Amino acid sequence: MTIHKTLNAPALSLTVEGRLDTTTAPELEAVIKNELDGITDLTFDFSKLAYISSAGLRVLLSAQKIMNKQGNMKITGANEIVMEIFEVTGFSDILTLE
Repeated sequence: MTIHKTLNAPALSLTVEGRLDTTTAPELEAVIKNELDGITDLTFDFSKLAYISSAGLRVLLSAQKIMNKQGNMKITGANEIVMEIFEVTGFSDILTLE
């Protein structure tokens, strides 16, 4: 997994490429914890994300809880596989998907 950060304070965009699973989720979680201070607009670009597991969903839920207190969070570019996972798990009702 590769994470590309684009900071344009107070907005942060994270482009996640590859697979977000139990092996790679801690890496994304660390980036989120280190980068969210002062951020009011968080965007995840999933256009290059091939797969997300429950560990990845947990990281997104954690980020959503933080952003509910300090701003907005959205997910863009998710492919059909990732969107289906969001829908089956009910995350499509929790997250802002574009």
